[in-house]
Amino acid sequence: MRVSGAILFVIGAFFGIVGLFYWFTSYEDAGFLMLMGSALLGLLPGGYYLWWAKRMKPLEGDLPDASVSDGAGTIDSFPGSSIWPFLLGMAAMFATLTFIFGLWLAPIALALGLAAVIGGVVESRRGGTI
Repeated sequence: MRVSGAILFVIGAFFGIVGLFYWFTSYEDAGFLMLMGSALLGLLPGGYYLWWAKRMKPLEGDLPDASVSDGAGTIDSFPGSSIWPFLLGMAAMFATLTFIFGLWLAPIALALGLAAVIGGVVESRRGGTI
């Protein structure tokens, strides 16, 4: 967690420095705010990870003598082939098309999304295809 936090914090600091340099050289608001938003997207989770790394025992990635097999945990069961991710993608597509063509596509998106979520939950509880 310490390594991940440090990487995110460095990325956030980089975007913050670039954002300040951009502000002082261009005086343009939109790019500066987007760069500051990118800096916050690195600094907030990076700071959170570093804060928690002090309170937790070191993870496998934080140990200098760790190997790849140390971080391997138990792998749970995953369904081999399932229709539910495809239906969830179709629901997302119809939800996006709702913004373009109108609200008449929203019930289709809602029905597909609800079916995909319910089907995926039922399939994962049973451990196989329905």
